[in-house]
Amino acid sequence: MSAGQKLRQLLARPEIIVIPGVYDCLGAKLAQQSGFEVVATSGFGIAASTLGLPDYGFLTATEMLYSVGRIAQSIDVPLIADLDTGYGNALNVMRTIKDAAQLGLAGVLLEDQEWPKKCGHFEGKRVVPLAEHAGKIRAAVEARGDSSLVIIARTDARAPLGLEEAIARGRAYIAAGADILFVEAPQSVEELKAIAAAFPDVPLVANIVEGGKTPQISSAELQQLGFKIVFFPLTALLAVTKVMTACFQHLKTQGNTANFSELVNFQDFQALVGVPQYLQIEKEFAAENYTPISDRI
Repeated sequence: MSAGQKLRQLLARPEIIVIPGVYDCLGAKLAQQSGFEVVATSGFGIAASTLGLPDYGFLTATEMLYSVGRIAQSIDVPLIADLDTGYGNALNVMRTIKDAAQLGLAGVLLEDQEWPKKCGHFEGKRVVPLAEHAGKIRAAVEARGDSSLVIIARTDARAPLGLEEAIARGRAYIAAGADILFVEAPQSVEELKAIAAAFPDVPLVANIVEGGKTPQISSAELQQLGFKIVFFPLTALLAVTKVMTACFQHLKTQGNTANFSELVNFQDFQALVGVPQYLQIEKEFAAENYTPISDRI
């Protein structure tokens, strides 16, 4: 079964799907180990961790696909990838989607911002015309072929053009063939309710960014409103940043880590990345265990 088919099976369940955001293979493995059945990449997190830069469109298509492809290969659960605007016009989107399918991704996000895009919770966003992004969604549907890749259409129109326009765009993107709708950064519970009321039969995404524009209500409350997916795209990044900062400050001031309690056991970390298995494989193919063909006859 493909990753896309696995994701579609999860979407068929009645309960809301809580999805953590990851930005590297280690985080993805930890999310899977914690019991999550699907994970999603954060473009914000990948930009910050690989370039040390904000989510301002600095990542190229090649850099993003390389990162998400490696993450998809490191885990056994479906991965949804944030692929920004698709990196160009409808033709560029088609190539991006074909590459995404070949990499084994389960789903992709395509947003309607102008390039270079910005984080959905930053100020100063601008969006392309509705018809342009609807065409890109149609191109993505065409390009995925029979891969079962799930296409999530995202609109960032709420900030620059208002909620009514964002809802109108959502209708157009679903009509163009998107499987799921993601209206980014609604600013109140009332706006979340309005989105859910406008799309009673469409799987909807809520995006919870700690300190961002969307109210931080519970997953259960979002399910009651009618949402199918809730992303927590930056939670792990913010947590790791806090712990790493504390670790470095402790090391700088104390000169050692003897009393720093926020360290995972070294043996547990080795198990997480598969050291015992690779040691066994290494022994199996070691030179001293090689038997020449002439001696096997």
